[in-house]
Amino acid sequence: MNTIRLSLGPFQGITDAPFRNVFKKHFGGIDKYYTPFFTGIQKDHAKNLQVEEIDPTCNDVETLTPQILSTDAEEILRFATQCKKLGYKEINLNMGCPFPRVANKKRGSGLLPYPEKIEAMLNAVFGRIDLNFSIKCRLGYFNPDEIVPVIDIFNQYPLSELIIHPRIGKQLYKGEADVKRFAELIPMIKAPLVYNGDIVSVDSFERIRKQVQPVNEFMLGRGLLANPFLAEEIKKNGILSEFSEPVRQKKDRLHAYVVDLYEDRLRHTGGSPKVLGRMKELWSYLMYSFDEPQEIWRKIKKINALKEYEEAVDAVFQERRIK
Repeated sequence: MNTIRLSLGPFQGITDAPFRNVFKKHFGGIDKYYTPFFTGIQKDHAKNLQVEEIDPTCNDVETLTPQILSTDAEEILRFATQCKKLGYKEINLNMGCPFPRVANKKRGSGLLPYPEKIEAMLNAVFGRIDLNFSIKCRLGYFNPDEIVPVIDIFNQYPLSELIIHPRIGKQLYKGEADVKRFAELIPMIKAPLVYNGDIVSVDSFERIRKQVQPVNEFMLGRGLLANPFLAEEIKKNGILSEFSEPVRQKKDRLHAYVVDLYEDRLRHTGGSPKVLGRMKELWSYLMYSFDEPQEIWRKIKKINALKEYEEAVDAVFQERRIK
């Protein structure tokens, strides 16, 4: 049986360096991480790359792939050059972001309806890039057939991997991922393929895995933010079937993770209340680890003071059951 490999997809405002480091300290199962996208690499040694987010002293360069959002080959090459100097072996191009403020500029998934632009960009990149280059994309922006001519273009180049989230950009995250359509594309694609979308439990993983064989690499996203144990559970399923971590132990691990991340963010900001925004973003997913998630969210989202937040989190872990 092929070994399953799992990665964590990037989330702007959540999965930054502090998050990744704290997550790896408390949970296992993830083989690879991606940075939230960089943009605006306007010159060599751009200042926005001289940050902890990509600093190799703050990140494991063997398991982290920096991501860029761009349609400019020269910008991509500048990004690649700087990442290689920092020790990274791969960069990833975001052609999947569905949000209108990005897509309306023909970036992210908004680029997918324009195969001629994609081909011109990749032509200018390949031959000049000297590290691995992967792409994350969707089925299209307006309709799921847009990916077909784009796959023909992708197949011309030695992509290190192609990650496909089988929705269109216009859907954002609504509806269900089109796993059947993903499966139909598998024989058309030359690059190593990664499935991403709607993996929220071991059961959903197994169901999707059966539909997309022989693909054995999967990117987790919202499902892992909602249940930080998910990658461990997927890897242990069928291998350590007798494994059943006591609920109390799981709750203690989850509590330690939430407190550790909060305290680390406080250190990074010098105690600024701005950390509440980041923690609230995480809790908008993490609430689903508990019973009565909407009640938890109603309390968390209106908090504006650090002390209030600390008391609310303590109350959640004292009063609520984890699923």
